[in-house]
Amino acid sequence: MKKGLFITFEGPDGCGKTTQMNLLAEYLKNSGKEVLLTREPGGKGLGEKVREILLNYEGPVSDRCESFLFLADRAQNIDIIVNPAVEEGKIVLCDRHIDSTVAYQGYGRGLNIQRINMLNDIATNGKKPDLTFVFDIDVETSMKRVGKDKDRLESAGIEFHNRVRNGYLELAKQEPQRIKVLDASKTIDEIHNNVINIIEKTING
Repeated sequence: MKKGLFITFEGPDGCGKTTQMNLLAEYLKNSGKEVLLTREPGGKGLGEKVREILLNYEGPVSDRCESFLFLADRAQNIDIIVNPAVEEGKIVLCDRHIDSTVAYQGYGRGLNIQRINMLNDIATNGKKPDLTFVFDIDVETSMKRVGKDKDRLESAGIEFHNRVRNGYLELAKQEPQRIKVLDASKTIDEIHNNVINIIEKTING
């Protein structure tokens, strides 16, 4: 049985990554591929409970506690959902993964990035995505897209989200083979076509 692929979708809030993930899933299914969708935080089961705490808990949450909750959710997602599906030959599409923690908690919150990388490595048992899309867009536009009904992280402020965006771009410079940056200000169809071009090269080698 041919081994599957693990592909992640990253970017600032409001960048359109979830839309693009769903469009790619439809494209791949129409091409005869077996596809599994998941997300972080909030993979099916335990992850859904963790997501509710992370995004909607109304009391104070320390930056380190926030990071550990994301990492716990990640370990569950990798072990229970991602790895078994990839071994079965499926293409797993994941809405956020390790790069979100580095961008949001590292660059955004100012936590030690070397430690975050170490903890990510523990949570994933050393597994990295085969391919990562980062949908880049300026913060003002992304916040307008999010609208007024913001969750706890979306409400963190312009300076925080600028640091997050810059963090993603820095990560892409460090790992250009894995991380592909796409202009999220383009139309949905234009972005989707760019995604397909990259995916076809990845699948066909």
